[in-house]
Amino acid sequence: MFRFILRRLLQMVLAFFGTTLIVYALMFAGQGDPIQALAGERPVTAAQRAYLTEKFHLDQTGVGGFFYRYFDYIKNLLQGDLGQSLTGRQISDILAAAWPVTVKLALIAMAVTILFGVTAGVLAGIRRASIFDNSTLVLTLLVLGIPTIVLAPLAQYLLGVKWQLFPPTAGAEPDLYALLLPGIVLGSLSLATALRLTRTSVAENLRADYVRTARSKGLVKRRIVSVHVLRNSLIPVVTFLGVELGNLMSGAIITEGVFNIPGVGFNLFRGIRTEDGPLVVGIVSVLVVVYLLSNLVVDVLYAVLDPRIRYE
Repeated sequence: MFRFILRRLLQMVLAFFGTTLIVYALMFAGQGDPIQALAGERPVTAAQRAYLTEKFHLDQTGVGGFFYRYFDYIKNLLQGDLGQSLTGRQISDILAAAWPVTVKLALIAMAVTILFGVTAGVLAGIRRASIFDNSTLVLTLLVLGIPTIVLAPLAQYLLGVKWQLFPPTAGAEPDLYALLLPGIVLGSLSLATALRLTRTSVAENLRADYVRTARSKGLVKRRIVSVHVLRNSLIPVVTFLGVELGNLMSGAIITEGVFNIPGVGFNLFRGIRTEDGPLVVGIVSVLVVVYLLSNLVVDVLYAVLDPRIRYE
């Protein structure tokens, strides 16, 4: 197990530098006039433009300029310095303010997914071909067919504006209640996928040979499902939930934008819109680390859930 974790850590280092290089290259290639994009319609003086150009090495163009700026960024990153955005704020300060909000939102979405998606999936797998099973399959198809860009404004209008069950927007300092509706919206797609995955896994394991052996030994159905079936069925579900947690922690741009949530996704979208290259690359660098660590935790959990799985 130790050798496996060490090998995965080395792979994570390569994946991290590869991802940051690609993102930096995309921002570098698609960059127009970030200074004017930041200022909007307001005029930029020659002194302001010269100061920002020198500070962020915007005068370094071409292939040589790209690698000069990239290695300068990596050097600062290895020293724990994420740099400054074009607005002058420290990117670490922006993330420090946005990260707790996104973590709360992701945990709400994950709790909704586990409580309703996994539980309903287990029941649907046990009661295969029943009315409950068929109803959940239809509902999950409906949810999966509605994109978040449609579902989020619809939920905001119906539950936040028309029926006033939840606050329509989260505001600058949202509490858990204000994040509940966007958390449900964010977790709806994960819920539908987790439900279908759990249902399929439970149904397949119920037809396995070890289940028939347990029944022949006289074990009651409750013990067979809780001790044997669930343990084996949760392996693909945990894989999905671990990867999905990394995605949710990355911040949902659409959900945070619709509900005006000052989280990571909201700041990432703002950086893309204003062509704030340092902010975009800095946020993406942190999100890549979160995503890689979540995948590592999932792989380690394999051996906990199934003793047959061992890594060398």
